[in-house]
Amino acid sequence: MVDDIDRQVVNALLRDGRASARDVAAETGVAATTVSRRMDQLVESGVIEEYTARIDYQELGYEVTAVFQLSVEGSGLVDVTERLRDLKNMVAVYEVTGSHDIVAVGKFRDTNDMNARIKDLLTDPDIESAATSVVLNTVREHEQFPVDDADA
Repeated sequence: MVDDIDRQVVNALLRDGRASARDVAAETGVAATTVSRRMDQLVESGVIEEYTARIDYQELGYEVTAVFQLSVEGSGLVDVTERLRDLKNMVAVYEVTGSHDIVAVGKFRDTNDMNARIKDLLTDPDIESAATSVVLNTVREHEQFPVDDADA
């Protein structure tokens, strides 16, 4: 169970994922040894999945972001989601409710790269239909939010 100290630690790490236990302790007022132990426990329990850099793919030449809405033949759902998950340029893959079965988001260097992926999807025998939207302007992406207090 996550308590208020854990929430303070998580929120401090959300503000600065590179913060040391000592930095988090200074920000939260919790002893550094307690923070260190809590950080380890949060990793072990799966609350903190990993420490990673946040990359601006556009700065690296990935100019096109596309959102794919896919309808999948019933028994192919697991196979399609696994194939999409394993594609390096897919940054999100979701099984969803509604008129489609899967929503996936991909980053591409240009429209030619995106078109090649679309053709792959359209020729996949497990995919019944695909709708693609090209992102015109990214307003907010990959943002996380502070964890609320237990009383909130």
